Amino acid sequence: MRAGDGGFFMRYLLPLVTGAALVAGLASPAQAAPASNEWTADVSGRAVTWGGSPAIGLIPLGTHRLAQPANAVTAAVTGDGVVDVRGLRADGQWTEWLEAPAARPVVLPVTTSTIETRVVLSSGKASRVRLTASQAPATVAADDVSAAAAGRAYRVYATREGLVGGTTANGHVIRSRDHFVALPSRRGLANRNSGNYSVQVCASNGRCEWAPVWDVGPWNTKDDYWNPAATREMWKDLPQGKPEAQAAYENNYNGGKDQFGREVANPAGIDLADGTFWDGLKLTTNAWVTVTYLWTGSGPLGTVRTAAANGTVNVRSGANSSSSQVGLAANHAQVRVTCQLTGESVSGTQGTSNVWYRIASGKHVAKAYVAGVSGAPAC
Repeated sequence: MRAGDGGFFMRYLLPLVTGAALVAGLASPAQAAPASNEWTADVSGRAVTWGGSPAIGLIPLGTHRLAQPANAVTAAVTGDGVVDVRGLRADGQWTEWLEAPAARPVVLPVTTSTIETRVVLSSGKASRVRLTASQAPATVAADDVSAAAAGRAYRVYATREGLVGGTTANGHVIRSRDHFVALPSRRGLANRNSGNYSVQVCASNGRCEWAPVWDVGPWNTKDDYWNPAATREMWKDLPQGKPEAQAAYENNYNGGKDQFGREVANPAGIDLADGTFWDGLKLTTNAWVTVTYLWTGSGPLGTVRTAAANGTVNVRSGANSSSSQVGLAANHAQVRVTCQLTGESVSGTQGTSNVWYRIASGKHVAKAYVAGVSGAPAC
């Protein structure tokens, strides 16, 4: 085990599934079908993407339009595996993924007309999935986007993931100086080459990076610690914002062990890909950082688009390229836009523009590299 890589200690104790030989690629989204509240999917011939550690296999089933709005989904799988479900919110963003138990419906935090599903395998294979959407009494409060536009933010311990050449839980093959993060729950696991679950990570040196969530870890896989006890999947007695690994390390919670019964060697709540760690935050060793879980926020959103698949956009202290670089925004990452202002004209993947977006206090990116922003007020 490399020094400083303790956040993904599990990868060195459990088999690591890596390499193109085990990655068949993501399945194509399901073909458009008539709106309905009962439907089936034949998954026996679909490709499975294996990655992460412990290894999981993902079969994306795509989005489905409901004939009648619903907030609950029942999933029956023939074979092995479980089904994750998420719903489209009124603001155009997705809820977190929720696992649908075999014997009862999973209740979403919103009533929606569009859902997305995926099959999750730990071994074996699935052949068929039957899904039913219905209206059920709410078991949790409606999806509460934070009163603060940026979203929930917590100070957690960050470790460097490394593992170049390995495969993340969503099927991404890790590159040198890559830019993504891992969180210990697949509820916030974005699809490959998507940033609809992204974080803003800031170090004590003032630098920040905006990066997509493409892996699951460190330590645990069902610890959505950023959620309140009412919706947190495990460890509901811990304070909101405190990772189980931190409680185990600092307070001997759960006997000092993680969900798999392993002795926790550090308090990590997030793993950072090498480029995020070294280039975005300029870290040299594992450190405490402030993480904002951007999908829990509200207000205008944009998606970073760079020409290179592994590219980044400079985040500046002002609205021009002569201002100091204070961080990076990774390709595919979503950013929350506080306001927009006029600055230096820049040409990028989204054309030429003199508009810049403020994405945090003293942090700006050029509109020329950000797609999809609407409704941003003037600064």
